[in-house]
Amino acid sequence: MPKGLIHSKNDNVCILTNDVKKGEEVICAYLENPSEYVIIKSSEDIPLGHKIALSDIKSGEKVIKYGRPIGIATKDIFAGNHVHVHNIKSMRWSKK
Repeated sequence: MPKGLIHSKNDNVCILTNDVKKGEEVICAYLENPSEYVIIKSSEDIPLGHKIALSDIKSGEKVIKYGRPIGIATKDIFAGNHVHVHNIKSMRWSKK
């Protein structure tokens, strides 16, 4: 059963619909076609509603959600890592 949703094929994060424990394999289904999914192993505990990285995101690269950039990685983020305010800077409020 999926524990996360991917909003767009271009996304590099999955939004969790359940709490996830470190080491857990997480099924992330594509919102547009739930029969397609990605399985990612969580490298840490991540709460419901937060994001898990689907692939490595280097410091300075864009974090993509809804098929659009939502932030910039402030440090290297590895597949399976928790993605949140501790490692991304929002593009919403940025003047850049």
